[in-house]
Amino acid sequence: MSDWIDCPHPLPVRFDADRLSASWERLHKGDAEPMPTDPDLLQAWVLFHNGEFQRATQAGLLLGDAGMNLANKATCIYATYLEPREQRRESLLLEAAARAQALQLRQPDNPGAWYWQAYALGRYSQGISVAKALANGLGARIKSALEKTIERAPQHADAHLALGTFHAEVIDKVGRMIARITYGATAEAGLALFQQAHSLNPDSAITLTEHARGLLMLEGRRQLSTATELQDRAASIEPLDAMEQLYLETARLD
Repeated sequence: MSDWIDCPHPLPVRFDADRLSASWERLHKGDAEPMPTDPDLLQAWVLFHNGEFQRATQAGLLLGDAGMNLANKATCIYATYLEPREQRRESLLLEAAARAQALQLRQPDNPGAWYWQAYALGRYSQGISVAKALANGLGARIKSALEKTIERAPQHADAHLALGTFHAEVIDKVGRMIARITYGATAEAGLALFQQAHSLNPDSAITLTEHARGLLMLEGRRQLSTATELQDRAASIEPLDAMEQLYLETARLD
């Protein structure tokens, strides 16, 4: 594993095991990851929330299947927000997707195994272009993995959010008729998924921002006032860890 670059933004807070335990429910309301009972795994998650993504990935891999969701999340977040080299970024995302797919065979009921495969492939698809990814068959794999995540963890807000984004992006790229016939993507399903994600995790800046973007993709100016309200609420929420800080810094640049 080559050296990864450091997070350039100041951390909102610095976590230790006790502080992370106290904040776990808030931090993991989106991905529904259970709080570890193993102190070594908890400490590895401390590295993630402090933005030490390379060390978090390494620590997760050393813990085997117990740390695989951590390793894949740390890799995906680093690749998405910090890796400047496109080829390396794509490679990291594909590595995480492959690890997640292998975990599905060993732990088919683990929601994270399905979600992090979908997330990694989704970010990879955005990098190579959604249209190209759809032509290569990645859309069906992402949609299936997200649906399996929700089947295993109906409270997984991020999976609802990602699946809503899938419907919205497919419709945005190929139009409503082809999206429905070829990919099973509809505006009605997308809107319902965004609303469910919002209901499950209403105080997340990520949820609010992605919900706003989804509304604009699916309904355009008709939802401009609602989208603006959601974005204003998102802007008022202070980030709690390195991942949230990176997301908000990126969102401000869009």
